[in-house]
Amino acid sequence: MMVKKMHEMGIRSEHAYMAAFASIGLTVAAWTASLKAEPGTGLARADRWGIFVGEWAPTFFGLGLALSHFEQQDGTLTASAHELRQQQAC
Repeated sequence: MMVKKMHEMGIRSEHAYMAAFASIGLTVAAWTASLKAEPGTGLARADRWGIFVGEWAPTFFGLGLALSHFEQQDGTLTASAHELRQQQAC
């Protein structure tokens, strides 16, 4: 139900995968920024920030897989966004 609604809103599996990889990059950035911006708080605080952001990646990968399965069943896995908009307009 939720995956179908996301698909109807135009969110594709590629978007979820990109968000997952961006989350991995943000994890490193958050860890580094916390380590440098808050001197004296120690490594533990930077680790907590990194872990907090790092927990998003598996969620996005899971959504990407769910959307991919839905797209396979729907027959839109290889369709371009332009083709999908034309189908929805008809």
